[in-house]
Amino acid sequence: MPDSVVFPGQTLVGAGKALKLVAECARFGRRGVIIHGRSLAASGSLARILAEAPPGVEVAAIEHAGGEPDLGHLENALQHARKRRAEWVAGIGGGSVLDLAKACAGLFNAEGELNLYHDGAPIKSPGVPFIAVPTTAGTGSEATINAVLTNAQTRQKKSIRNPVLMARVVILDPVLMRGSPERTIACAGLDALTQAIEAYTSRMATWLSDQLGLKAINLIAANLEKVYRDGGDESRLDLLVGSYLAGLSFSMARLGVVHGLAHPLGVRYHAPHGLVCGICLPHAVELNREAMGGKYEAIGREIGRDLLGFTREMPGRMGLESPFKGKEIIEKETIIAETLKSWSTAANARPVTREDVEFLLGRIFQS
Repeated sequence: MPDSVVFPGQTLVGAGKALKLVAECARFGRRGVIIHGRSLAASGSLARILAEAPPGVEVAAIEHAGGEPDLGHLENALQHARKRRAEWVAGIGGGSVLDLAKACAGLFNAEGELNLYHDGAPIKSPGVPFIAVPTTAGTGSEATINAVLTNAQTRQKKSIRNPVLMARVVILDPVLMRGSPERTIACAGLDALTQAIEAYTSRMATWLSDQLGLKAINLIAANLEKVYRDGGDESRLDLLVGSYLAGLSFSMARLGVVHGLAHPLGVRYHAPHGLVCGICLPHAVELNREAMGGKYEAIGREIGRDLLGFTREMPGRMGLESPFKGKEIIEKETIIAETLKSWSTAANARPVTREDVEFLLGRIFQS
């Protein structure tokens, strides 16, 4: 067992379960805020969810402007939620929306400047309950104590991390994934796959995180391309569950050098996080292969083929191209420094040196 285990309070799984969202939230109070993405409103899903609200429950909907969340987005969300005296905050959307809603709930009663918490200051006053409803199978944010945000001024992307951020309720509903853009499915799925592999092969992995991580790899590998090619709700649900299990796994075992690299690269090249992970992953697998030991073969048995070949082919099979190929490396020394001090890199399957990061950058910008 890991030295600390924090799971969501309750998880509801199945088609149509999202319609119970407000009723579930009402257990925590009669006033709440839903933070959501643009597509949820455009598809009519938000209206259907609000229509099922019990009498007397006041719900304010806040639409995230889009893109990866930064401290400015969080400040705006907090102002709206506090003005409405929210007793709970729900997030319905992809990882960016969930991280924003999670941070809003967790820091609801915080008095310090947001950049202090982003830099690691403890959260002394717990916030309000957070309820998570993912609409993509990617970040696993619904299952973690992390909220990944960017400080636009310093261009640093990192996590606010505290057990008080864990969701009180998670709803996994494949209906909300219907109509997702192919690129969104592909990028989110590659993020989930990377998280599952890095957690399973982490130097901090335990028996419990291994069980969750290996099952996550199995579900994601078997269903990602099916969902990308418009698979049914059964495949969507399996992919959602795989992403959820990956989140639980890396909450205990942490991640690896791919995520150490992905944050500084994503900020500087304005590339989707999942795409960056998918492009970096095969090179990290090559770097870590010997350190993975028997886990390399175990993953191969779960996915039915060689892991290195699988990770090399997956981006192209879903029409994704590298955002780095043929480009110059921006602020190379800063990227190396941020990668080496990363919380994720510290758990990589093998200790990571400066030479290792230079190797990975060389491969990433050439391939």
